[in-house]
Amino acid sequence: MRKFFNEFKKFITRGNVLDLAVGVIIGGAFTGIVNGLSNSVLKPLINWFLALILGKEGLSGAVTMLSTVYNADGTIDLTNSIYIDWGAFISAIINFFIVALVLFIIIRTFNRFRERNEELKQVIKKNKLTKEDKIELKKRGIKRHDFDKVREYINEKQARLELEEKARLELEEKAKLEEASKPTVEQLLIDIKSILENK
Repeated sequence: MRKFFNEFKKFITRGNVLDLAVGVIIGGAFTGIVNGLSNSVLKPLINWFLALILGKEGLSGAVTMLSTVYNADGTIDLTNSIYIDWGAFISAIINFFIVALVLFIIIRTFNRFRERNEELKQVIKKNKLTKEDKIELKKRGIKRHDFDKVREYINEKQARLELEEKARLELEEKAKLEEASKPTVEQLLIDIKSILENK
C-alpha cells in the first residue's frame, strides 16, 4: 500500500502532470473568455450584418424547422419542436476559429521565444563568454538572457578582436620588412672584406 502511495505521489508531483493541471484550469477559464467574445461581441455583429443583408434576425433566425409545435397563443414552442439551429452551429465554428487563432498566436510566440533562446545559446556557446565578458556585461547592465544586447556585445567584441589581430599582423609584417632591410652578419663581413681588399 505504501508503495502505491509513493508511486501516486511521484506521479502527482511530476512536472508534466502539474503542467497538464494548469493547462486544464487555464483552458476552462479561456473557454469562458472565448464564449464571451463570441456570444457578446462577434455574434451580435454577425447578426447585425446578416440582418442588414437578409433583413431577418441574423444568426438567431437561422433555423430550419423539421417539426413545428405551436403554443396556445399561436407562437412556436421551441422546446417541443424539432429544428436545426444553424446559428448555434455557426457560433460553434466561430468559437473554434477564435480558439485556434489564439492558440496559434500563443504557440507561435512561445516558439519564437524558444528559438531566440536557442540562438542565444548557440551564439554564447560559439563565442564562449569568459569570466571577463560576464563581468563586462554586468558592468554595462546587460542581462545574459537579453539576446539582442548580448549579441551586440559579442559582435562588438568580435570586431575589436579582429582589429587587434589586424594590428598585430601589420606589426609582424613591419617587423619582417625591417628585419629584411637590416644587413645580416654575413653581408657585413663580405662588405668589410671588400673594403679591406680595395685599400
